[in-house]
Amino acid sequence: MPVIMYREAIRDALAEEMRRDPRVFVMGEDVAIYGGAYSATQGLLKEFGEERVRDTAISEMAITGAAVGAAMAGMRPVAEIMYVDFMTLAMDQFVNQAAKNRYMFGGKTTVPMVLRTEGGAGRCIAAHHSQSLEAWFVHAPGIFVVMPSTPYDAKGLLKTCIRDDNPILFIEHKMLYNNKGEVPGEEYLIPLGKAALRREGTDVTIVSYSRMALRAEEAAKQLAAEGISAEVIDLRTLKPLDIDCILESVKKTGRLVLASEAYKDGNFVCDVAMKVTESAFDDLDAPIERVCAANVPVPMSPVLEDEAIPRADKIVAAAKRTLGKA
Repeated sequence: MPVIMYREAIRDALAEEMRRDPRVFVMGEDVAIYGGAYSATQGLLKEFGEERVRDTAISEMAITGAAVGAAMAGMRPVAEIMYVDFMTLAMDQFVNQAAKNRYMFGGKTTVPMVLRTEGGAGRCIAAHHSQSLEAWFVHAPGIFVVMPSTPYDAKGLLKTCIRDDNPILFIEHKMLYNNKGEVPGEEYLIPLGKAALRREGTDVTIVSYSRMALRAEEAAKQLAAEGISAEVIDLRTLKPLDIDCILESVKKTGRLVLASEAYKDGNFVCDVAMKVTESAFDDLDAPIERVCAANVPVPMSPVLEDEAIPRADKIVAAAKRTLGKA
């Protein structure tokens, strides 16, 4: 299979869906002439023109509101919010309008829209451009949340999201755009709500998503060198959640480590831990471990940023604690 970058997988998904369906269009800050802040929309303007690749004003509220209206009018907008941190400026449009309109209209309308945004730390651009706020949107009924970790998943899931009739937040980690991976040249889709088993193991289950899924795999390799067999699950979609995949793994290993780049307090994985406790408490042989970001604004200093965000060694330490080897 061809090997391409994560950003190229995003671009290819958009281009393929725009060719397939004339209702699909792209809008957002700098998505057209500039080709996107992280170059994920380069070349689209040349192929599809300014009617379907639209630069907008710097207004997250306007971008999201326009996307909601366009979706309800029969279009399939893919709007870009440059940083997930600034979804705060579009909360009413997304959480109240996009998420609730299908319900409020008694099913007589749908809101088939995708909001692409990026989150996470790693570039030392400080507290306003480095957060992981996915838990806020998982909390809201009516919204799906997707966070792929590989180019293959990014393309297959984005194509699925564009075809879905629900409002979806598609979060891309800023440190994944240059990552490379195999992506089929032919058409393929990845269903929502289906996790990926990245590595099989018998001693402990490590569950994560987005960039942390890659660090979980790195941690599993370190554990294997010490004779510990870790199973790694990449959620890919947070909502809908593939809880069955997690429960099946926990029943086998008896131990669970949850890794997330978001702040520890109120983290999405807290809900995952509760779901596992409710359904598989008797299968657990040790307390569930959470490896999350520190409860501080993301620092600008490279040293402090690295300390605040989970690393592979922190995941390794958590896995060892579940086994009584810390």
